[in-house]
Amino acid sequence: MRQIVLDTETTGIDPNDGHRIIEIGCVELVNRKLTGRHFHVYINPEREVEQGAIEVHGITNEMLADKPVFSSIADEFLEFVRGAELVIHNAPFDVGFLDMELGLMSAQPRIREICGVLDTLVMARQKHPGQRNSLDALCQRYFVDNSQRDLHGALLDAEILADVYLAMTGGQTNLALAGEEDSSAEGSSGIRRLAAERQPLRVVRASDVELAAHQEQLDIIDKASGGQCLWRSSPEG
Repeated sequence: MRQIVLDTETTGIDPNDGHRIIEIGCVELVNRKLTGRHFHVYINPEREVEQGAIEVHGITNEMLADKPVFSSIADEFLEFVRGAELVIHNAPFDVGFLDMELGLMSAQPRIREICGVLDTLVMARQKHPGQRNSLDALCQRYFVDNSQRDLHGALLDAEILADVYLAMTGGQTNLALAGEEDSSAEGSSGIRRLAAERQPLRVVRASDVELAAHQEQLDIIDKASGGQCLWRSSPEG
């Protein structure tokens, strides 16, 4: 299964007010593995970026002056995402802007005509009703490092969202990049069998001094817990 985790940055919040996309960031997942492939571009919006938006993402008008316009990167972008499921946090926002940009060009499809769309905000609200489900909140909940996210950025946010999505949907079952051989697997079973002629494993037993020190530590725990030391009530104790 091919998925593209996508994020955009824009000149403002509403495409119906003439706001445009200024950055697109995408990372590719195949069968829940990061492939290392990505699509990232800054775009000249042919209009001013609102100050409020600049305070969110830090992308200024001067930074975009020499960047390509959307129509010049559209074919490359559509080729990258075509046929994939897009994973987007608050999908109506990004899809609305992308469809607006494509609508300004003749004979271009809309996003849902060529891609599936999965909204991680909807998914998070279903899993965690009544809780904060912003990307930052999900990073905290799922222990995803977002320490570099001082400002919003499309590619960085897509990379962070990929980690959040994998954690929220059960974790990444194989940390290797797609296409890399898993050295711990034989065939397709994912199980590495030990050779029959291998040397037996060495058993290292605790010395009398170590056992005595262990009992002393248990005495301390038992006293502090009022006789509730669980280790001593277990078979290993």
